[in-house]
Amino acid sequence: MAKVGIVMGSDSDLPVMTKAAQMLEKFGIDYEITIISAHRMPDVFFDYASKAEEKGIKCIIAGAGGAAHLPGMCAAIFPLPVIGVPIHTKSLGGVDSLYSIVQMPSGIPVATVAIDGGANAGILAAKILATSDPELLDKIKSYKEELKAGVMAKKEKIEKTGYEGYNA
Repeated sequence: MAKVGIVMGSDSDLPVMTKAAQMLEKFGIDYEITIISAHRMPDVFFDYASKAEEKGIKCIIAGAGGAAHLPGMCAAIFPLPVIGVPIHTKSLGGVDSLYSIVQMPSGIPVATVAIDGGANAGILAAKILATSDPELLDKIKSYKEELKAGVMAKKEKIEKTGYEGYNA
């Protein structure tokens, strides 16, 4: 059963949102992914958001560009955590999306990651679920050690070769 719902307003958001899915897969978390437009199909959107809890969804990751209402509307309906992913836009570089998602009214919070931050949204969803899952928490701790090891390897390489000989 899916524990995380990943939703986006358009297929053009898929390259960013698949990064969230990839992180969930890394941690062994079941998810579902779909395209739902809060503006173009409000009845379908409302049905999804209002029934997600019944389906076992514990967290929704919602990506949106431009007006970016999808994450906020999910948070208005779905009683559990919603993570918003602002999608880069041609006209304003995603700042419009970021402001639309992060500036929610009091009482309707949306955790928000960086513009095009799909991977971090997946990690944040995993951390939320790990508060009640010790096995998942161990996987997250191991992932953090992997990150550290990668940086340490780069540190050692630059110390050996100097920055002039360093080729990342």
